Amino acid sequence: MALQLTEESTSRYATISNGYKIHYNEYGEGPVLFMLHGGGPGAGGWSNFKGNIGYIAEHGFRVILPDFPGFNKSDPLVTDEPRRMLNARAIKELMDALGIEKASLLGNSMGGQASIVFALEYPERLDKLILMGPGGVLGSSLFNPMPTEGTKALFSLFKNPSYEGMKNLISLFLYDQSLLTEEIVKERYEAMMANDALHLKNFVKSQELAPPIFTDISTRIKEIKAKTLIIWGRDDRFVSLDHALKFLWEIPDSRLHIFARCGHWAQLEARDEFNRLVVDFLKH
Repeated sequence: MALQLTEESTSRYATISNGYKIHYNEYGEGPVLFMLHGGGPGAGGWSNFKGNIGYIAEHGFRVILPDFPGFNKSDPLVTDEPRRMLNARAIKELMDALGIEKASLLGNSMGGQASIVFALEYPERLDKLILMGPGGVLGSSLFNPMPTEGTKALFSLFKNPSYEGMKNLISLFLYDQSLLTEEIVKERYEAMMANDALHLKNFVKSQELAPPIFTDISTRIKEIKAKTLIIWGRDDRFVSLDHALKFLWEIPDSRLHIFARCGHWAQLEARDEFNRLVVDFLKH
Protein backbone atom coordinates (compact mmCIF):
# COMPACT_ATOMS: atom_id res chain seq x y z
CA MET A 1 0.00 0.00 0.00
CA ALA A 2 1.38 3.37 -1.02
CA LEU A 3 -0.17 5.39 1.81
CA GLN A 4 2.13 6.07 4.76
CA LEU A 5 0.44 4.73 7.85
CA THR A 6 0.20 7.64 10.28
CA GLU A 7 -2.67 9.24 12.16
CA GLU A 8 -2.48 12.30 9.91
CA SER A 9 -2.35 10.39 6.61
CA THR A 10 -5.37 8.25 7.51
CA SER A 11 -7.49 11.03 9.07
CA ARG A 12 -10.93 11.69 7.55
CA TYR A 13 -14.24 13.41 8.41
CA ALA A 14 -17.83 12.58 7.48
CA THR A 15 -21.08 14.42 8.15
CA ILE A 16 -24.00 12.46 9.60
CA SER A 17 -27.43 13.61 10.86
CA ASN A 18 -28.02 17.28 11.75
CA GLY A 19 -24.68 18.28 10.26
CA TYR A 20 -22.71 16.49 12.98
CA LYS A 21 -19.10 15.72 12.02
CA ILE A 22 -17.56 12.36 12.83
CA HIS A 23 -13.80 11.89 12.64
CA TYR A 24 -12.32 8.57 11.62
CA ASN A 25 -9.07 7.00 10.43
CA GLU A 26 -9.13 4.68 7.42
CA TYR A 27 -6.62 2.33 5.81
CA GLY A 28 -6.78 -0.59 3.41
CA GLU A 29 -9.11 -2.07 0.82
CA GLY A 30 -11.53 -4.97 0.89
CA PRO A 31 -14.33 -6.07 3.25
CA VAL A 32 -14.96 -3.39 5.86
CA LEU A 33 -14.07 -3.69 9.54
CA PHE A 34 -15.01 -0.94 11.99
CA MET A 35 -12.87 -0.99 15.14
CA LEU A 36 -14.72 0.81 17.94
CA HIS A 37 -12.85 2.33 20.87
CA GLY A 38 -13.59 2.33 24.58
CA GLY A 39 -14.96 5.14 26.68
CA GLY A 40 -12.05 6.34 28.78
CA PRO A 41 -11.00 10.00 28.90
CA GLY A 42 -8.80 10.81 25.91
CA ALA A 43 -9.91 7.72 23.99
CA GLY A 44 -10.21 7.64 20.21
CA GLY A 45 -10.07 5.18 17.36
CA TRP A 46 -6.41 5.74 16.50
CA SER A 47 -5.32 5.73 20.14
CA ASN A 48 -7.02 2.39 20.76
CA PHE A 49 -6.08 0.55 17.57
CA LYS A 50 -3.01 2.14 15.97
CA GLY A 51 -1.06 -1.06 16.65
CA ASN A 52 -3.65 -3.20 14.83
CA ILE A 53 -4.91 -1.26 11.81
CA GLY A 54 -1.82 -1.86 9.65
CA TYR A 55 -1.66 -5.64 10.05
CA ILE A 56 -5.38 -6.15 9.53
CA ALA A 57 -5.55 -3.82 6.51
CA GLU A 58 -2.51 -5.43 4.89
CA HIS A 59 -4.26 -8.79 5.14
CA GLY A 60 -7.10 -7.69 2.89
CA PHE A 61 -9.47 -5.44 4.83
CA ARG A 62 -10.65 -1.83 4.74
CA VAL A 63 -10.25 -0.81 8.38
CA ILE A 64 -12.11 2.21 9.78
CA LEU A 65 -11.43 3.63 13.25
CA PRO A 66 -14.19 6.10 14.17
CA ASP A 67 -14.10 8.55 17.06
CA PHE A 68 -17.44 8.24 18.78
CA PRO A 69 -19.59 11.38 19.16
CA GLY A 70 -18.09 13.60 21.83
CA PHE A 71 -14.68 11.88 21.72
CA ASN A 72 -11.31 12.91 20.34
CA LYS A 73 -11.69 14.76 16.98
CA SER A 74 -15.43 14.26 16.53
CA ASP A 75 -17.67 17.24 17.28
CA PRO A 76 -18.54 18.12 20.89
CA LEU A 77 -21.81 16.72 22.18
CA VAL A 78 -24.17 16.83 25.15
CA THR A 79 -26.90 14.20 25.03
CA ASP A 80 -29.61 12.70 27.23
CA GLU A 81 -29.66 9.50 25.15
CA PRO A 82 -27.97 6.32 26.42
CA ARG A 83 -24.53 6.42 24.86
CA ARG A 84 -24.67 2.82 23.61
CA MET A 85 -27.74 3.76 21.51
CA LEU A 86 -26.22 7.02 20.29
CA ASN A 87 -22.97 5.33 19.30
CA ALA A 88 -24.63 2.43 17.48
CA ARG A 89 -26.72 4.83 15.43
CA ALA A 90 -23.67 6.98 14.69
CA ILE A 91 -21.89 3.96 13.20
CA LYS A 92 -24.93 3.12 11.08
CA GLU A 93 -25.10 6.73 9.84
CA LEU A 94 -21.36 6.76 9.15
CA MET A 95 -21.80 3.62 7.07
CA ASP A 96 -24.59 5.39 5.17
CA ALA A 97 -22.40 8.45 4.59
CA LEU A 98 -19.55 6.30 3.27
CA GLY A 99 -21.79 4.14 1.09
CA ILE A 100 -21.06 0.96 3.05
CA GLU A 101 -23.94 -1.49 3.00
CA LYS A 102 -22.49 -4.12 5.33
CA ALA A 103 -19.49 -4.36 7.65
CA SER A 104 -17.98 -6.31 10.51
CA LEU A 105 -17.65 -4.62 13.91
CA LEU A 106 -14.96 -5.03 16.54
CA GLY A 107 -15.83 -3.24 19.77
CA ASN A 108 -13.70 -2.71 22.88
CA SER A 109 -15.50 -1.84 26.15
CA MET A 110 -17.89 1.05 25.29
CA GLY A 111 -17.31 0.14 21.65
CA GLY A 112 -18.47 -3.36 22.54
CA GLN A 113 -21.68 -1.94 23.99
CA ALA A 114 -22.31 -0.08 20.73
CA SER A 115 -21.52 -3.21 18.72
CA ILE A 116 -24.08 -5.24 20.67
CA VAL A 117 -26.78 -2.62 20.15
CA PHE A 118 -25.86 -2.40 16.45
CA ALA A 119 -26.17 -6.20 16.15
CA LEU A 120 -29.66 -6.04 17.71
CA GLU A 121 -30.98 -2.95 15.92
CA TYR A 122 -29.34 -3.22 12.47
CA PRO A 123 -28.67 -6.96 11.94
CA GLU A 124 -28.98 -6.65 8.16
CA ARG A 125 -25.99 -4.26 8.13
CA LEU A 126 -23.69 -6.54 10.16
CA ASP A 127 -21.36 -9.22 8.83
CA LYS A 128 -19.26 -10.56 11.75
CA LEU A 129 -19.01 -9.36 15.33
CA ILE A 130 -15.99 -9.22 17.65
CA LEU A 131 -16.54 -8.28 21.29
CA MET A 132 -13.69 -7.24 23.62
CA GLY A 133 -14.70 -6.73 27.22
CA PRO A 134 -18.01 -4.91 26.64
CA GLY A 135 -19.33 -3.73 29.98
CA GLY A 136 -22.53 -2.27 31.29
CA VAL A 137 -24.99 -4.55 29.47
CA LEU A 138 -25.13 -7.79 31.45
CA GLY A 139 -25.87 -6.57 34.95
CA SER A 140 -23.89 -7.69 37.99
CA SER A 141 -20.81 -9.90 38.15
CA LEU A 142 -20.57 -13.15 40.08
CA PHE A 143 -16.99 -12.36 41.09
CA ASN A 144 -16.63 -8.61 41.64
CA PRO A 145 -18.66 -5.77 43.15
CA MET A 146 -20.09 -3.30 40.66
CA PRO A 147 -18.93 -0.86 39.50
CA THR A 148 -15.51 -2.45 39.19
CA GLU A 149 -12.24 -0.89 40.33
CA GLY A 150 -11.36 0.22 36.80
CA THR A 151 -14.79 1.68 36.07
CA LYS A 152 -14.72 3.79 39.25
CA ALA A 153 -11.29 5.16 38.33
CA LEU A 154 -12.50 5.98 34.81
CA PHE A 155 -15.50 8.03 35.92
CA SER A 156 -13.47 9.73 38.62
CA LEU A 157 -10.98 10.90 35.97
CA PHE A 158 -13.75 12.43 33.85
CA LYS A 159 -14.73 14.60 36.83
CA ASN A 160 -11.22 15.33 38.13
CA PRO A 161 -8.74 15.14 35.24
CA SER A 162 -5.05 14.95 36.13
CA TYR A 163 -1.84 13.43 34.83
CA GLU A 164 -1.51 11.14 37.83
CA GLY A 165 -5.14 10.09 37.45
CA MET A 166 -4.49 9.14 33.83
CA LYS A 167 -1.39 7.18 34.83
CA ASN A 168 -3.42 5.28 37.42
CA LEU A 169 -6.21 4.57 34.92
CA ILE A 170 -3.83 3.15 32.32
CA SER A 171 -2.17 1.00 35.00
CA LEU A 172 -5.60 -0.56 35.58
CA PHE A 173 -6.08 -1.21 31.87
CA LEU A 174 -2.85 -3.24 31.77
CA TYR A 175 -1.70 -6.47 33.37
CA ASP A 176 1.90 -5.97 32.17
CA GLN A 177 3.01 -2.79 33.94
CA SER A 178 6.17 -2.57 31.81
CA LEU A 179 3.87 -1.25 29.08
CA LEU A 180 2.94 1.72 31.28
CA THR A 181 5.38 4.16 29.68
CA GLU A 182 5.47 7.92 30.07
CA GLU A 183 4.89 8.15 26.32
CA ILE A 184 1.54 6.35 26.44
CA VAL A 185 0.43 8.32 29.53
CA LYS A 186 1.46 11.65 27.99
CA GLU A 187 -0.33 10.87 24.72
CA ARG A 188 -3.61 10.00 26.44
CA TYR A 189 -3.34 12.89 28.89
CA GLU A 190 -2.84 15.42 26.10
CA ALA A 191 -5.78 13.94 24.16
CA MET A 192 -7.90 14.16 27.31
CA MET A 193 -7.06 17.81 27.88
CA ALA A 194 -7.43 18.96 24.25
CA ASN A 195 -9.95 21.74 23.52
CA ASP A 196 -9.94 22.82 27.19
CA ALA A 197 -11.25 19.39 28.13
CA LEU A 198 -14.62 20.22 26.56
CA HIS A 199 -15.34 16.56 25.86
CA LEU A 200 -14.80 15.74 29.56
CA LYS A 201 -17.27 18.37 30.74
CA ASN A 202 -19.81 17.32 28.13
CA PHE A 203 -19.48 13.65 29.09
CA VAL A 204 -20.12 14.43 32.76
CA LYS A 205 -23.11 16.62 31.84
CA SER A 206 -24.49 13.89 29.57
CA GLN A 207 -24.22 11.33 32.35
CA GLU A 208 -26.32 13.61 34.57
CA LEU A 209 -29.00 13.86 31.86
CA ALA A 210 -29.04 10.29 30.54
CA PRO A 211 -30.33 7.12 32.20
CA PRO A 212 -27.75 5.10 34.15
CA ILE A 213 -24.88 3.86 32.00
CA PHE A 214 -25.21 0.33 33.39
CA THR A 215 -28.16 -1.79 32.33
CA ASP A 216 -28.99 -5.44 31.83
CA ILE A 217 -30.04 -6.57 28.37
CA SER A 218 -28.95 -10.18 28.87
CA THR A 219 -32.41 -11.41 27.84
CA ARG A 220 -31.81 -9.96 24.34
CA ILE A 221 -28.28 -11.23 23.79
CA LYS A 222 -29.56 -14.52 22.34
CA GLU A 223 -31.10 -12.48 19.49
CA ILE A 224 -27.66 -11.77 18.04
CA LYS A 225 -27.41 -13.82 14.84
CA ALA A 226 -23.99 -12.75 13.59
CA LYS A 227 -21.01 -15.07 13.84
CA THR A 228 -19.26 -13.74 16.95
CA LEU A 229 -15.76 -13.87 18.41
CA ILE A 230 -15.45 -12.96 22.10
CA ILE A 231 -11.98 -11.81 23.22
CA TRP A 232 -11.16 -11.30 26.90
CA GLY A 233 -8.19 -10.63 29.15
CA ARG A 234 -8.25 -13.03 32.08
CA ASP A 235 -7.08 -10.21 34.38
CA ASP A 236 -9.52 -7.53 33.19
CA ARG A 237 -10.17 -5.05 36.04
CA PHE A 238 -13.00 -3.27 34.21
CA VAL A 239 -15.28 -6.09 33.06
CA SER A 240 -15.05 -9.40 34.89
CA LEU A 241 -14.32 -12.67 33.11
CA ASP A 242 -17.69 -14.18 34.06
CA HIS A 243 -19.32 -11.78 31.59
CA ALA A 244 -17.35 -13.44 28.80
CA LEU A 245 -18.94 -16.74 29.75
CA LYS A 246 -22.40 -15.15 29.76
CA PHE A 247 -21.85 -13.91 26.21
CA LEU A 248 -20.58 -17.32 25.12
CA TRP A 249 -23.63 -19.00 26.65
CA GLU A 250 -26.20 -16.65 25.14
CA ILE A 251 -24.90 -15.80 21.63
CA PRO A 252 -25.83 -18.78 19.44
CA ASP A 253 -22.87 -18.67 16.99
CA SER A 254 -20.02 -17.63 19.27
CA ARG A 255 -16.56 -18.67 20.34
CA LEU A 256 -14.36 -17.34 23.15
CA HIS A 257 -10.61 -16.64 23.30
CA ILE A 258 -9.12 -15.76 26.69
CA PHE A 259 -5.65 -14.25 27.03
CA ALA A 260 -3.86 -15.05 30.31
CA ARG A 261 -1.74 -12.31 31.91
CA CYS A 262 -3.81 -9.72 30.05
CA GLY A 263 -6.06 -6.88 31.13
CA HIS A 264 -8.66 -4.74 29.36
CA TRP A 265 -6.45 -3.89 26.37
CA ALA A 266 -5.86 -7.24 24.64
CA GLN A 267 -5.19 -5.36 21.39
CA LEU A 268 -2.05 -3.92 23.02
CA GLU A 269 -0.89 -6.55 25.51
CA ALA A 270 -1.36 -9.48 23.11
CA ARG A 271 -1.05 -7.44 19.91
CA ASP A 272 0.54 -9.94 17.52
CA GLU A 273 -1.67 -12.88 18.49
CA PHE A 274 -4.69 -10.58 18.67
CA ASN A 275 -4.07 -9.37 15.11
CA ARG A 276 -3.70 -12.91 13.76
CA LEU A 277 -6.80 -14.04 15.64
CA VAL A 278 -8.93 -11.23 14.22
CA VAL A 279 -7.75 -11.77 10.64
CA ASP A 280 -8.33 -15.54 10.83
CA PHE A 281 -11.83 -15.05 12.23
CA LEU A 282 -12.78 -12.51 9.57
CA LYS A 283 -11.47 -14.69 6.75
CA HIS A 284 -13.03 -18.01 7.77
